[in-house]
Amino acid sequence: MHQLIGGERRTGRSIDSLTVREPASGNVLERVDIASLGDIDDAVAAANKASVELEQLSFFERAELLHVAADRIDARADDHAEQLARESGKALSAEAVDELAESAEIFRLAAEEIKRLETHVLPSVDPRKRVFTHRKPNGVYALITPWNFPMNIPAELLAAALAAGNPAVIKPSEHAPLSALGLAEAVTEAGFPPGAVSVVMGRGDIGQALISHPGVHGVGFVGSRATAEFIVAAAGMKRTIIEASGNGPQIVFDDADLAAAADAAVYGAHFVSGQCCVATERLLVHRSVHDEVVERLVERAERVVLGDPLDEATLMGPLNNHAVAARMDAHVDDAQALGARVLCGGERQSDRPTDLYYELTVIDDVTPAMDVFLDETFGPVIPVTSFDTDDEAFALANASDLGLQASVFTKSLARAYRAVDELRSGTVLVNEGTAFWEQHPPFGGASRTGTGWGRIGGKYTILDMTDLRTAIIDTGYPA
Repeated sequence: MHQLIGGERRTGRSIDSLTVREPASGNVLERVDIASLGDIDDAVAAANKASVELEQLSFFERAELLHVAADRIDARADDHAEQLARESGKALSAEAVDELAESAEIFRLAAEEIKRLETHVLPSVDPRKRVFTHRKPNGVYALITPWNFPMNIPAELLAAALAAGNPAVIKPSEHAPLSALGLAEAVTEAGFPPGAVSVVMGRGDIGQALISHPGVHGVGFVGSRATAEFIVAAAGMKRTIIEASGNGPQIVFDDADLAAAADAAVYGAHFVSGQCCVATERLLVHRSVHDEVVERLVERAERVVLGDPLDEATLMGPLNNHAVAARMDAHVDDAQALGARVLCGGERQSDRPTDLYYELTVIDDVTPAMDVFLDETFGPVIPVTSFDTDDEAFALANASDLGLQASVFTKSLARAYRAVDELRSGTVLVNEGTAFWEQHPPFGGASRTGTGWGRIGGKYTILDMTDLRTAIIDTGYPA
């Protein structure tokens, strides 16, 4: 029984099913029944019913339930972490355990943020009037979440939705759907109203049916830009939070701490096997320090242990699915065909249980004409491009229609501030890699890019998931 609807587990009424396989071994982890359109109707109806009770709870009552949900996540963290590692392929000790801890903390953060949600009292030209603002829930949310952070990303959206008083129906990725189900069960057991969270399983058609359902009022989506285009078309006038792909540049200037820059680039490329929207997608290096940086990259990359996610020594697990691996193949092949040089890695390991074990790859002499520069590869690769001037570095960094997270390494305060001003990216980091992340700062795409809108993180998601209302009251005073 893989659907959670109205607070109860049940079997999907579709005759179809999904087979969830472990990327590391190819073994069947679970056979998941798929939701029918009737299941979606039931989940949305249960959410709308729960919305009345959920909105009537005070902010402090919601906060208390969120804390209980966090405790429930912690109580089963070991089991959930192993399941997460098995279905996603990410390293258990190095990554999955942290994801569970962060997911619980996201609920605690939402609990505290909702208790501090402030609005404004405004002056009026009429002395009898009192003007103030307040926030109301947007309504039922459809949450469409990816496989690379199968617990963390649903937690980011769900915790904020519940804190704001919005019920949610989650449609997790078919490649790693089980973690979201465990998260939703923790919320249900915490004592939220039945229907406050439901989970429906399926592929893209189920997600589209959920998004376009007339009983859904808002959509939260994290995933690829290509999918985001369909999401936005299906959502129409509904409130949306869209976080859709990154192509994060890391710029290394000639005055940078080269050891720190190399460490950050390698970490950003092997974290979650590069399957991360803030991965080191492009490394832009000043020509005068190019050779030293590349030498450091190769030396560090060769120390990253690729292996079974359940092995404590593993730092990087296999890719999650064959589509990602094929994209990695295509980008590496295209780069080589256009003159780039593979310095290490560049292929799948053939002696593994599956063909998803892709070596951490460093590619030099990458140009803006290559797919590995133009597009989000979403795999364990560091494409190195040289530059000669600051103007060229910033132009290369902005030569992408994706703008999520960027970084620069420099000792110059002027360069740091120029980066903050000129890089077309939702977040700019100075002397830190693109993969740096915390739960509470606002995170999302820059305008004039195809990365989306809205913000994930702390109070900012709660603000996006609430409707700002204005009240004007004639007090009759003074008479």
